[in-house]
Amino acid sequence: MDQVNFRPRTIFPGETRDSDTFIDLDKLWAAAFRRLGVIVVCLIATVTLAGLYLLTAQPTYTAMTQILIDENLSRYAEDERDSQTAQQIDNRMSSAVEILKSKALALRVVDKGKFDQNEILVNPPQSPVALAKGAVRSIVALVTPGDPPLSEELARMGRREKAAAVLQQSLTVERVGRSSVIAVSVRSPDRQLSASIARTYADSYLTDQLNANFDASERASLWLQERLNDLNSRSQQAALAVEQYKIEHNLVSPRGELLSTQQLSDLNSQLIVAQADAAAASARYEQYKAITDKGPDAAVQNAVVSARDTDNTVIQDLRKRYIAINDREQGVIQQFGADHPQAVALKAEKNDVAQQIYRELQQLMGSFRNEFEVASSREKSLRDSIDRVAGRNSEANVSMVQLHELEQKAAALKSLYESYLGRFEEATQRQSFPIAKARVISDAGIPTAPSSPRKTLTMALSIVLGLLIGGAAATLLEFRERFFRTGDDVQDKLGQRFLGYLPRVSNALVEDKSTSSAPPAPPTENEAAGVPAGNPISSRRLMRIAVEAPRSQFAETLRNTKLACDIMLQDRKCRVIGVVSCLPGEGKSMVAANFAGLLASTGVRTLVIDADLRNPGLSRMLGSEPEVGLVEVILQKTSWTSAARVDRRSRLTILPMTMRSRNLAHTSELLASSGMSQFLESIKETFDVIVVDLAPLIPVIDAKAFEPYVDGFVFVTEWGATPAKAVQSVLRSEPQIASKTVGVILNKTEMSELHKYADPGAPERLRSSYLSYYKDKEGAAPAPR
Repeated sequence: MDQVNFRPRTIFPGETRDSDTFIDLDKLWAAAFRRLGVIVVCLIATVTLAGLYLLTAQPTYTAMTQILIDENLSRYAEDERDSQTAQQIDNRMSSAVEILKSKALALRVVDKGKFDQNEILVNPPQSPVALAKGAVRSIVALVTPGDPPLSEELARMGRREKAAAVLQQSLTVERVGRSSVIAVSVRSPDRQLSASIARTYADSYLTDQLNANFDASERASLWLQERLNDLNSRSQQAALAVEQYKIEHNLVSPRGELLSTQQLSDLNSQLIVAQADAAAASARYEQYKAITDKGPDAAVQNAVVSARDTDNTVIQDLRKRYIAINDREQGVIQQFGADHPQAVALKAEKNDVAQQIYRELQQLMGSFRNEFEVASSREKSLRDSIDRVAGRNSEANVSMVQLHELEQKAAALKSLYESYLGRFEEATQRQSFPIAKARVISDAGIPTAPSSPRKTLTMALSIVLGLLIGGAAATLLEFRERFFRTGDDVQDKLGQRFLGYLPRVSNALVEDKSTSSAPPAPPTENEAAGVPAGNPISSRRLMRIAVEAPRSQFAETLRNTKLACDIMLQDRKCRVIGVVSCLPGEGKSMVAANFAGLLASTGVRTLVIDADLRNPGLSRMLGSEPEVGLVEVILQKTSWTSAARVDRRSRLTILPMTMRSRNLAHTSELLASSGMSQFLESIKETFDVIVVDLAPLIPVIDAKAFEPYVDGFVFVTEWGATPAKAVQSVLRSEPQIASKTVGVILNKTEMSELHKYADPGAPERLRSSYLSYYKDKEGAAPAPR
């Protein structure tokens, strides 16, 4: 039986709520299984599109050649250079890549291979999309004025430019990793053409490198020749001017310069050394003075003397001894405290060592002060000597300035001439170098298979894309799931008892012709019961499904509803049970009729009342329109016994509605009137259970008006169709109805789909194991007797 017990759901040991689990793989698998159709449709769509693409796509062949850019190829013809940095190598490789991609090289390749005459390259086969675009352009060209025809030369240049542009588009140039190898790939609809273009590209690049080197060397040689002639003449004139000036001013000396100048130079050199010594001595003195001025304690911390200054082994030994004593003192203090005798003794010993270090530093400071005074005196003496020599040399220097200027000019012109002469000779030799700094290390072969489209990869990607799109669509559908699917949904979202599932009635029986005279009213009772359009079941038999198939799951759910009402309403002598729903078309009338019929078949005196005054679905199920009904009874125009009908099979008493009463304006006042109250009081001694088919709660307030007379409500919702928020809103806004609700029935359930929405281990997943208990087919109505 697809029901749960009447107590609210509890969490048992070992069971966790959904919110406590980050990812529930079982629920993910169940959701994927539920939406398997959507995923399969998306997968088939993407695979079909991929197949169409593969059928219409033009195959492309790729040929590749590899070129090594190597500076060492010309090492025997050039001077040895310093090793290049990684940045320089990257720049050189990037430049080579851009040269290979350039339009100038593409035009050379076209000219060398005569590719402008190749129709496959100039006018390649077009895809269907390109053909459609070309047709549109042709149509547009017919209605618009065209350009004048081009001359033969311009047409040839146009084909050459187009061929170069196509080559650039089909070319891929990449550096292989961090190496000095460049891979050149060419795509083409023809495999031999791809290989030919790739080989031509490699040859053209090598030729371009040689031609570029030759042209650059030739231009450099011509320019250097002109510069050499000019520099040679100017260098000779400058050398003659120097010698003439020396003779005129008698500036010749044994060593080529004035003696006073030599002496002044020596004194300046000595002054520089003296200044450096004085500065070093001053720095050492100030350093040690700053250390000793801070006292013995700070002196210990700063007593670091460089080995180049003096022999500081004494200070170093004392410092090591100080550190060792300090470590022992800290250890004693941590273990025994600062007042321990050993700690006091160590502290005194440490202070003594600090005083020794301080005295050593004072001695060093005194020696450095003496060095500083000596260096300062020497510096002062040298300055006085320089002033005396400079006075005697001032007159001679005036002439030497002009001489130095002439000598510098002559030396510069001579050096520049020699430099340009070396470059000229080098450029002259390089004109004949037949070596390029690149070579082909992998020649382009004819491709054996097309590189595009890649069938396996395309199909694999289409499958992955289809699964992703299907998964996204399934996820969207799952997030949009806002309906009741299982009993757990009812309990979790409404907090009400779940009474069970009523299967969708789907037997195609003979259409009841007796209902043809009844006025149409949407939805029909067959549709409300869950019968698909085109497969009608006799309306009369819809009222007897539970009676004629007592061992079906349909009847078992209604028995569970009876048991719930017996438990909740056991203190009532005559029980008034209202059957309600939120929206029209959820099958409440059929549920009310079958529930009442089931009760009557067990011997319970049962009356079912069609109180849906605006859409009396239960009355339409009788097959013939009654003359009098509930309205006439309430208005006391007739007795209820005259209006009631009795089903001979189930012994169920039915109080219908007349079709002409559907146009009443104030139905809620009628249901809440004193006439209704008197009627109910008058029949409570006659019947044990009164089942009332009430109007939907959302469209009208008839059920709310009738609520005071009802002992318990049976709530009917349509499986997978009634929005959960609608039911929650109704029960929240009508607490008096919610408090009297016995439980909720899920009607029109697709039992074959139910297990897809249940959690692992739920009763819905185990339904196949207990189907043998239901001898009658679900939702079936036996043949009429």
